[in-house]
Amino acid sequence: MVDTSGYGLLKHLRKLSDREFWSFKELLRKEPEKFKLKPISWMKIENASKEELVMLLNTHYPKQAWDMALSLFLQVNREDLSIMAQKKRRYKQTKYKKFMKTTFQSIWTLESNICIPDRSYHLIVEHQYRKLQNIFDSESEPVTAVVTGPTGEGKTVFLRKAMLDWASGILWQNRFQYVFFFSVLSLNNTTELSLAELISSKLPESSETLNDILSDPKKILFILDGFDYLKFDLELRTNLCNDWRKILPTQIILSSLVQKIMLPESSLLLELGHISLPKIFPLLQYPRDITIRGFSERCLKTYFISFFNTEKGIEVFENLKSNQMLKLCSNPYLCWMFCSCLKWQFDREEEAYFQAKTDSVFFTSFMVSAYKSAYASNPPKQNRAQLKTLCTLAVEGMWKQLFVFDSEDLRRNGISESDKAVWLRMKFLQNHDNHIVFYHPTLQLYFASMFYFLKQDKDTHVPVIGSIPQLLRKMYARDHTQWLQIGIFLFGLATEQVASLLKPYFGFIQHRDVRQEVIRYLKSLSQRECCEKLERPQNLFACLRDNKEEKFVREVVDLFEEITVDITNSHVLSIIANHLQKSSKLKKLHLHIQKRVFIETHDPEYSDSETFTQDKKNAAEYWKKLCHVFVNLHVLDLDSCNFNKQVIEELCNVLSPSPKIPLMAFKLESLLCSFMTNFGDGSLFHTLLQLPHLKHLNLYGTNLSNSRIENLCSALRRSACKVEELLLGKCDISSEACGIIATSLINSKVKHLSLVENPLKNKGVMSLCAMLKDPSCVLETLMLSYCCLTFIACGHLYEALVSNKHLSLLDLGSNFLEDTGVNLLCEALKDPNCILKELWLSGCFLTSECCEEISAVLTCNNNLKTLKLGNNNIEDTGVKQLCEALSHPNCKLECLGLDLCKFTSDCCEDLASALTTCKTLNSLNLDWKTLEHSGVVALCEALNHKKCNLKMLGLDKSAFSVESQTLLQAVEKKNNNLSILHYPWVEEERKKRGVRLVWNSKN
Repeated sequence: MVDTSGYGLLKHLRKLSDREFWSFKELLRKEPEKFKLKPISWMKIENASKEELVMLLNTHYPKQAWDMALSLFLQVNREDLSIMAQKKRRYKQTKYKKFMKTTFQSIWTLESNICIPDRSYHLIVEHQYRKLQNIFDSESEPVTAVVTGPTGEGKTVFLRKAMLDWASGILWQNRFQYVFFFSVLSLNNTTELSLAELISSKLPESSETLNDILSDPKKILFILDGFDYLKFDLELRTNLCNDWRKILPTQIILSSLVQKIMLPESSLLLELGHISLPKIFPLLQYPRDITIRGFSERCLKTYFISFFNTEKGIEVFENLKSNQMLKLCSNPYLCWMFCSCLKWQFDREEEAYFQAKTDSVFFTSFMVSAYKSAYASNPPKQNRAQLKTLCTLAVEGMWKQLFVFDSEDLRRNGISESDKAVWLRMKFLQNHDNHIVFYHPTLQLYFASMFYFLKQDKDTHVPVIGSIPQLLRKMYARDHTQWLQIGIFLFGLATEQVASLLKPYFGFIQHRDVRQEVIRYLKSLSQRECCEKLERPQNLFACLRDNKEEKFVREVVDLFEEITVDITNSHVLSIIANHLQKSSKLKKLHLHIQKRVFIETHDPEYSDSETFTQDKKNAAEYWKKLCHVFVNLHVLDLDSCNFNKQVIEELCNVLSPSPKIPLMAFKLESLLCSFMTNFGDGSLFHTLLQLPHLKHLNLYGTNLSNSRIENLCSALRRSACKVEELLLGKCDISSEACGIIATSLINSKVKHLSLVENPLKNKGVMSLCAMLKDPSCVLETLMLSYCCLTFIACGHLYEALVSNKHLSLLDLGSNFLEDTGVNLLCEALKDPNCILKELWLSGCFLTSECCEEISAVLTCNNNLKTLKLGNNNIEDTGVKQLCEALSHPNCKLECLGLDLCKFTSDCCEDLASALTTCKTLNSLNLDWKTLEHSGVVALCEALNHKKCNLKMLGLDKSAFSVESQTLLQAVEKKNNNLSILHYPWVEEERKKRGVRLVWNSKN
């Protein structure tokens, strides 16, 4: 029960005489001023009894009540009460520390997989321990610190030792009166609680009241462990609470504490692994970081000597060193498993042998060795049945996101008390308060994966436990979760090596069946019609790395012809490079490479200097490997990649022909380099544009200086260049640079040119028109939206349109052309020599004034098939004129865009008439228009008419009334050839303009 009664303070007040109590109350009137607090009204104090005064103090000053009382006892000359109260408080605080010392001494001895003396452990974590002391001892204000590092590196052990040392009087003695240690994973099944209840659960009998404990939050430290395994989302920003007494959903309590809404003056020490770090770290206020690293060579030697003895420890150390296996044991948890296996082998007087190159083989060797020590005489069938109960517990916990189990969980899964006792001794399980947990969370993931190899068709189905496809779906849908580690074990266990390790003690496991089920699921992902996609191939490749069976690895990798991957660091780069090298089917690769991968100067935000140096070396090595994959690709998409000069040079080297790789061996047809940084001086163009099959080049969002443009154009002029589609949108191309491009394209093979979102201005277009007028120019498509053009540009285009014999699409959208400019274009379109088929004029500041000229074009030009006039103020007058032209028998227009145009529902009758009379019109875009129901009725009647040939109507049905929506849906259902779409042309326009969105994993 939560004690907030203030009974301890009341006991001392009762020792005051009536006169002393009256003086106490009078002095209380001004005492809050010393604490910069608002005083209680004298009316409330004057008539309050001693019990009522304690309630007033605890209500108004819950954090300062005791400090005020101690000061007032001295002022009424009752020093004895002040001393007595302080002694009592110290006694209760000491009692809590003694209780914690006993508790954590037991945890340290029985639950922490250290097995070495304290002195040896302190040598291993000497640097981190000193930093832990300095972070808190050097600050009197609240501090938030995080202990980070990979799984199994000893973060929890480190925090347990800190808690034990505080309780033993070694650490933070003048800093914290209370330190509370909570393993948050044990709260996964707690739906709601209060911080008061959480704290009270850790207090022994006769402790201070919560009001007393929390009266000085600066003297309190909360140690929170296990965030990687917490199922709650703590990224809440709303509904947080500052009341530690209030019972609320668990995630709100934890979020409020972590984000310093609740008890903001207290300090925090959090354990964050790779899963929780990116989620929790941004929520913290000025966090200080302590990184727990794997064992160094010196630490390993110390550990081995302490675990075994001096002679045996040195022998083990030297053996590992000579076999280059020290790195295997750099992870403290794996090191403990390794040493435990060796010790069991020594105890059984076997020859010490431990050869494990993957996590799965490592854990399997540990499990088999433990079983041999405990159940050597049991037949395989009995061992298998027994192991299956443990695996069922583990996998059920995973699907329920449960890591702490009670006796009912064990009973339900068939685990007997005798089995539990043996597994506790074998260090598969351990006690956790009054519950059971796996000895390490990763061990639960291992046994959860093993379940899928032991289950049989005849087994009773447990609904909560998902299938292998469901497991894989979770693994690929999420980044850095426990599901990824389960996937790694699933792939790693599905090997002949693991099967042979298990067979003598557990019989045959279904590793081939599991492998085939994995293949079937992944094959479905590779099918184009599948709605699911492989979102994080690095997760798949991380799993394959634990398999090592070359045939299976190649079979999986070859399932995918197209892969998209986000390379976040050199480790991911290594995984991707190593596995893509094994692919013989890959044709399309989409890469995003983040800033930290090829960063040239050390940034403490990412890593320490030693790690940075090693990462830089690794990145260069694996980039070279990855570049060799590009030779056989058909499409390479380098989307928002952060490169440096060396990376570009390596790319040039690999894509250049050599005696080993002749020019014709390169298969690249399409290269996209959008939003690329550090593109170099442009010399890469000479390498790329000589590739014999390269026909598509998109550099959207990549800044191209004049010198880069000159290099590009120099390469374009070469006869070897086969590029037909050149997309240079948003490249900061000036008028002058546009002139250089125009000159280079006169004798080139480029048929499609996009210069959208560049400040070309009218001068730039003048250069392009000179190019278009040259008979050698074969350009068919020219995209010039958002190019800062005015009606003057239309004057230049007039001559080009009349004389050019190839241009079929001209995009002038979002330029300030006005009616004057469009009238000039209309003159060109009326000329019988003009062959233009598509004209895009959306957002060109047009009014109804130009619609008469446009209508004239529609009735005399048989070539023009598409006209986009969206986002213009053409009003009802303009729409009516266009509809008259559409109804003319000479009109051959097929697509008309009026989306976002300003007109009313009064035009719907005219549009309806045009739909039934124009024989060629098959696409009408009215998107972003909300028409009245009467207008929708008129359109729907036309759409149902037998003479209406419309196949696509652009409309956002969701923006209409329910009545109109019903009508539109009925028309669509009746007419199988008709589609009513929102954003009908967006993808097509974006593709032709070469516009790319800024990278995200869904692009």
